[in-house]
Amino acid sequence: MTEQTAGRRVVTNLALSLDGRYAAPDNPLDMSWVLPYAVSDVARDHLTSLWEPATTALLGRVNAEGFLGFWPTVIGMEGADPRDEGFARWLVDTEKVVLSSTLDEAPWERTTIVDKPAAEVVGDLKAAEGGDILVLSSASVIKALLATDTVDRLALTVFPVFLGGGPRLFDDGLPAGQWTLVSQTAGEHGTLALVYDRVR
Repeated sequence: MTEQTAGRRVVTNLALSLDGRYAAPDNPLDMSWVLPYAVSDVARDHLTSLWEPATTALLGRVNAEGFLGFWPTVIGMEGADPRDEGFARWLVDTEKVVLSSTLDEAPWERTTIVDKPAAEVVGDLKAAEGGDILVLSSASVIKALLATDTVDRLALTVFPVFLGGGPRLFDDGLPAGQWTLVSQTAGEHGTLALVYDRVR
């Protein structure tokens, strides 16, 4: 494991199609293209490796509503994969920070609502004690952090589908910089789990 940053790391995690999209063009909230691959061993082990060292989840409002509406229901679910249940328990129990300009108060426990730029929020979190700050699939937050060069670890699962359109993760104009590959795993259906650390 490379230690290129002192203190807490900002770790971002997102699923991408092979043509570089994180959402379908017609309905950004439709994640059905992810589902066949998200239940693979590679994807589950990848997520486990990310949440285990993390003590804070950072989410945008839309993702918070999706994640926190679904994952708690996995706890105790008959036939649930232990890795899914482990992530669900972590998500319920960990500190959560949700970026939102529309929510006044959090409907979830252990959650703080913040209406500030993502990089500023991350700066505040990094100044406090704790483990990794894990940004879970919130593309708008991840894009803002990439644009301000405040991502320390970039984790991606790449699924072998073309969406043929839709929003891209990597926009033109991102700060130039070098990344080093920390781990790569290929698995069922051609799923790839990739983890890169920012070289500073």
